[in-house]
Formats: sequence, C-alpha cells, structure tokens
Amino acid sequence: MDPRIITVAPTGAWPTKKENPNVPITPQEIADDVFACHRAGAAICHLHMRDDYGIPTMSAARFEETVRLIKRSGIDIIINLSTSGGLDATDENRQSHIRTIRPEMASYNAGTMNWMHRFVFLNTPDFMEALGRTMLECAIKPEVEIFDAGMVYNAEHYLKQGVLKAPVHYQLVLGAAGGMKATVDNLLFLKNLLPEEATWSAFGIGRAHLPIMLATLALGGHLRVGMEDNVYFAAGELAESNAQFVTRAAALIEGAGMKVATPAEAREILGLERICNFA
Repeated sequence: MDPRIITVAPTGAWPTKKENPNVPITPQEIADDVFACHRAGAAICHLHMRDDYGIPTMSAARFEETVRLIKRSGIDIIINLSTSGGLDATDENRQSHIRTIRPEMASYNAGTMNWMHRFVFLNTPDFMEALGRTMLECAIKPEVEIFDAGMVYNAEHYLKQGVLKAPVHYQLVLGAAGGMKATVDNLLFLKNLLPEEATWSAFGIGRAHLPIMLATLALGGHLRVGMEDNVYFAAGELAESNAQFVTRAAALIEGAGMKVATPAEAREILGLERICNFA
C-alpha cells in the first residue's frame, strides 16, 4: 500500500500567537495539539519548546513536562525532539534533554547557515560530532536536516566517520531564508543527492507548502506539516489547528492511492530501535 509517514511540527522556534493565535506554546497546548494530530494521522511529532513568554528555549524541564503530558495521554506517537537551540542555546543544553528523555528521534542539523538574514545558525564540526555520538550512545535516530546541498555532503562525511549510521533519514527543508529556495527543481536536486538506501521527508515553508508536499509524494518521500513551517492553511486563511494540516496531508496521501503510515509502520520504515518510555 506504499505507506507514507506524516510528521507534525506544531510549534517551531519563531511563530507567535500574534501571527496566529492557534500556535501552541505551553506544554499543555502542545500536548493537546499532538493528541489531535495523532488522531488525524500523524505518526511523528517534532517538538520545540517555548518559555512562559513564548520565547524559544532549550529548557530540559520544559521538554520533559511536554513529553510526559503526551505520553500520559495514552497515544502511540514517535517523539522527535529538536536540538536546534533557542535563545538560551549552548552546546550542552542542545543535547541534555535527549540524554534524559531518550526520544526515538531527534533533529541533527547538518551545517551552519545564515538564518533568515538575521543571525548565524551555528553547528560547528565539534558540536555535530558530539551530537552524533550522543545519539549513537542513546540509540536515538537522527533526523538529518538539510537546508542546502552542502549539508548533504557534511552528513556524508559524518557517515564515513561513524558519527552517523546508515541508513540515514533526511529532512529536506526548503524555503528558509538563507537556505535553498522552495522549488520543485531544488527538491528533485536534493533528493537525487541522497544515498540510495536513505529515507527522506520534505516540506516547503510558507506558500510553497503545497507544491513541495505534492512533489514529495510523487518522488517517494514522506511529509512534514505544521505551524512551525506555515501559519496559513491557504492564502489569507490562518490555520485553525495543526490537525487541519495533518488531515489535508492524510487526504492527499490516500487520494494518491497510498496509505497513511501508523507509528508502528513508521518505526519499521525508519528502522527505529526502541520506543520512548519516558514518563
């Protein structure tokens, strides 16, 4: 049936309730949103945290509270935690929460870039090696985030060094200012750089969301949706919830004659080694 995985990224580091009042910010809001998204078809949730003022944070306590709430809701969803950092980011607190929670997956940003023409999103060689080894030690599957073509080759280097383990799962990020523009040509270009045995997912930020999603399905990839990447559901129409995005993605998958992957199927596709039992 060709199962395709839907990842929901409900919050991200930057969208605020001023931009869309439906962006979940608190641990309870995020957990409630993840519950609804799981019911709509999401197999993975990719989580960022905010503090009491809505500012991005790498607080381990905030991650732990949110994951506890999700686990206590009783749903079976794959937990994928961000390591990208908040305004309080250090090399240590970008990893400390994954050591304690031991999620099934976590993000692994494969290089440094100028983020949104505003600041440097710094991923030094030392940090990338340390993060990869932490994930190996904790049996966490890296989601290797690719914002530009050079990052594919960075990942290839760390694969050869044993810091990453094949088969690698890639997340192709298109449309972030400072990275590659969200076009179907760029998606195809990046997809063709990946190792043959790799699994991959993709998304387009903002108005490129739908074209990239449709092309990803046609090219054999998996999907990521959510208000981390787009606060609008359609032109001029704010998203009502993250579940609204998941419902549309599921309908497109099924309409194309494919199957929405369950968490169990996603674990098999991605070769995940264990289930997160943090409570």
